[in-house]
Amino acid sequence: MNDTSADLTESTVGETAAFAAEVARVKSSGVLGEAGRLVELFDFLARRGASAEPATQIEIAETVFGQAASESDDATARVYVHRLRKRLEEFYAQDGEETAGRLTIPSGTYALRFAPPARQEEKAPEPRAPWTMPKWGLSAVLLVALIGAFWFGRAVETGAPEVNPVWRPFLESDRPIVIVVGDYYIFGEIDPMNPESGRLIREFTINSKTDLARAQESDPNRYEMTEDMGLNYLPFSSAYGLAELMPILTQHHKQVTIMPASQVTSDTFQTYNVVYIGLISGMGLLEDVNFMNSGFIVGESYDELIDSRTRKSYISEEARSLASTQYYSDYGYFTEFHEPGGALVAVVAGARDTGLRGLAPIIASGDLPGDIATLAKGRNAKGFEVLYEIKGQQGADLSEKLVTARPRPS
Repeated sequence: MNDTSADLTESTVGETAAFAAEVARVKSSGVLGEAGRLVELFDFLARRGASAEPATQIEIAETVFGQAASESDDATARVYVHRLRKRLEEFYAQDGEETAGRLTIPSGTYALRFAPPARQEEKAPEPRAPWTMPKWGLSAVLLVALIGAFWFGRAVETGAPEVNPVWRPFLESDRPIVIVVGDYYIFGEIDPMNPESGRLIREFTINSKTDLARAQESDPNRYEMTEDMGLNYLPFSSAYGLAELMPILTQHHKQVTIMPASQVTSDTFQTYNVVYIGLISGMGLLEDVNFMNSGFIVGESYDELIDSRTRKSYISEEARSLASTQYYSDYGYFTEFHEPGGALVAVVAGARDTGLRGLAPIIASGDLPGDIATLAKGRNAKGFEVLYEIKGQQGADLSEKLVTARPRPS
């Protein structure tokens, strides 16, 4: 055996041992509970190993949930993979300093992977700091609804807009439509001795009342003055997306429902056709439903999409450039496909606000760009997806360029 082969073997053995050690550490922490489906799913993926081919939805449905192949078209596997991924993210977020690496479930796969710790000389990615809602934040939530209602009223007054080939299947279907809006959980931090200095916080590892309770239990020093306020917020750009699409979708012969992404469950796809409007970071369960069979992968942050064919990254520049007068690139993502349970799903999303605001009028237009119109007319159950680069300046979308429009992977 030459030196190179020996090095590779030693490296593989080391990675396997590190993977096994981290699996044992996560299980012993109790973060997954003592028993239940989440533990069974974790054990199933762990037994396959760190370098195994991703499991299929059918394999998980049959092995973990005891479902027959004919029952495996529902979203049970995706729901639990989504929960397991979030539970692992929470565990490492609360675990403090990372020394041994971490277990991950990459978006778009049913596989447990081991990510070794970053080398000391490498610059670690900037952590997402807790977001503090300004004083006008609550008014912003109400303003989103008012803007949507205003533009919807304007559209009704001027007559129903033309329906392009993207949206015709939604209107022709007997299934009702639910518009899912990406939302974000926020909690309060209030000092009982100085309540006027209280604040509202958005933290990316805490996405529900249950998440907050778990954080309070695991790290009481940090979260001792926090409390659930029963609040979620929406990005401003969601109002622009609703303004473009509501006049089209409300032409359906059944009433259109709106719900936040945080309330979407597997049952949603059994009852409705689903249209998501929001940021990629707010998709919730829809993130797994969509990216499980997509040509794109969500990167290390939700500001990044990676083309799985070319490995090229598309990273939004809005967050770092919004305060200045310089031009920046953001990205708008659209896809349409049939979910295995039968639901027709469309996603109108931006990496940031500029991307969503720039994409919505394009995809709602009665005169679709040629490449998108061709894909929409020739669609099959796998569907298609589109990526736009939107040039912005201080939050305004100035121009757009089609990056790719193609069928989703078979």
